[in-house]
Amino acid sequence: MEPLDLFIFLMLLCLQWTAAPATKNIDWTYTGLVGQSEWSQYFPDCSGDSQSPVDVVTTQTKYDPSLIPLTPLGYSQHGNAPFTLYNNGHTVVIELPEWMGLRGLPWFFTAVQMHLHWGSGGPSHGGSEHTINGLSADAELHVVHYNSELYPNMSTAMTQRDGLAVLGILIVTGEETNVAFNNILNYLSRIRHADQKVPIPAFDIQSLLPTDLGRYYRYNGSLTTPPCYQSVIWTVFNDRVQISKAQLLKLETLLYSSKAEDEYRILLQDNYRATQPLNHRVIFTSFSAESGKELSSGEVTAIVIGVMCGCVGVAVIIRFIVKTIRFFKLLHHETVVVNSSTSSWDVLPSNRPAPMPRMSRPEKANEKKQDMALNSTSEAEKKEEPSPPPQTEP
Repeated sequence: MEPLDLFIFLMLLCLQWTAAPATKNIDWTYTGLVGQSEWSQYFPDCSGDSQSPVDVVTTQTKYDPSLIPLTPLGYSQHGNAPFTLYNNGHTVVIELPEWMGLRGLPWFFTAVQMHLHWGSGGPSHGGSEHTINGLSADAELHVVHYNSELYPNMSTAMTQRDGLAVLGILIVTGEETNVAFNNILNYLSRIRHADQKVPIPAFDIQSLLPTDLGRYYRYNGSLTTPPCYQSVIWTVFNDRVQISKAQLLKLETLLYSSKAEDEYRILLQDNYRATQPLNHRVIFTSFSAESGKELSSGEVTAIVIGVMCGCVGVAVIIRFIVKTIRFFKLLHHETVVVNSSTSSWDVLPSNRPAPMPRMSRPEKANEKKQDMALNSTSEAEKKEEPSPPPQTEP
């Protein structure tokens, strides 16, 4: 080999050795220097065609009957060993023991860690990475697993197409406090700055998940942070988990992305990546829209109450109609009885003399003259009659 060729070879080898650590140690951010729009300059996979997160457009999803409910293993059996809570400058991480796992996928996946993404400004200001029909939740929990059937560890698996499985849980806010999340939030004040770690009491990880693990969206994607390896089988649950407004405020305001020794403190906020193009991918669902929406317990309760109120309303209307019909029947019966009574009275014989016909005034005058003439004739006849002879006594 010529000296010049040897020199060029050594230079290239030196560049290769230094390039990997340099890329690995890039201090990326979400909105500052080396922000999301610049990630692909330092991490080429971030410009791939299978990136995450995505917007789930429910009308464009495809039902897959082979998608079965997921089965967490060991999530509730936390044992006595504490968990480790860690501020890595980008999020809060809870490291999980390796005996926790996940079934319901083509391979067995071993749990590694879980972390959160959130926004700023309180409820309804965004914060989740995945969105449903363009609408974001207030925060999102990710539980990360690696394919322990095919690969020896997380570092190896994360570069392989089928290496990781991540559960995505959308978080919304309400009035009630979610006690399960206090197992994390109550200890954030101990890791306020980047690179700080603290042990926390172990707790039931499954209590952070939705109750129904059988309704979810499934697609192939990537890590949502650099190096953005496209190695993730994503499961985004359809059902949301609720925390209180106070809990969300604690998540948004307690942590810093800066280190304790830094001159300026920078709040750790808006640590979510924008949704990426779906491109050629299809998002599958484990539940069928055609067969009818599977309702949550709250929706079922609301429907039952609505049906009961509807039945009461129908009963009231029927009772009113029946009473109205009875009223008109009774009214008709009484009318018939009254009419029958009147008709019977009309046909009964009457002893009263028939009323004399009324005469007009001229007729009355003629009748009066006739009466006077008759009276005169009667008097004249009386005068002409001879008086009887006087009777003598014997």
